[in-house]
Amino acid sequence: MKNTNRLGKMPVWQRQFVLTSMLSCSLTGIAYLLGHEFHVGQSIMGKHSVLMWHGIAAMMAAMALGSVLPFHLKAGLKSKKKLWSGLSQLAFLAALLISGALLYYGPEEIRDQVITTHWMIGLAFFAIFLLHGVYAKK
Repeated sequence: MKNTNRLGKMPVWQRQFVLTSMLSCSLTGIAYLLGHEFHVGQSIMGKHSVLMWHGIAAMMAAMALGSVLPFHLKAGLKSKKKLWSGLSQLAFLAALLISGALLYYGPEEIRDQVITTHWMIGLAFFAIFLLHGVYAKK
């Protein structure tokens, strides 16, 4: 059995929840971006149902973020390992939560700029999320 008491190491259930929710959110967001903004597979990926699943996955990702804040983040700050990628993810997730709220609740006048900002930050987050995970394996 693996030792889950190491500094910053998440229990298996939490790691799976974080990975599943973050990847689901990122992949549904990318699918909608490709279908809606770039018209790739628009008949499937540009549908409102993909956006709906992205929203549901985003709620799960927010819960996953909340689950890592008390322990994983604290341990990471203490150890100073992967500090850049971890804090970058936290900043990008905060920006994604704010821009997502603006897309839903914000004024129509800024919607186009917020859409562009949201997907650019989302792609940057996804890249750093993958690097953070790959770097963890080394």
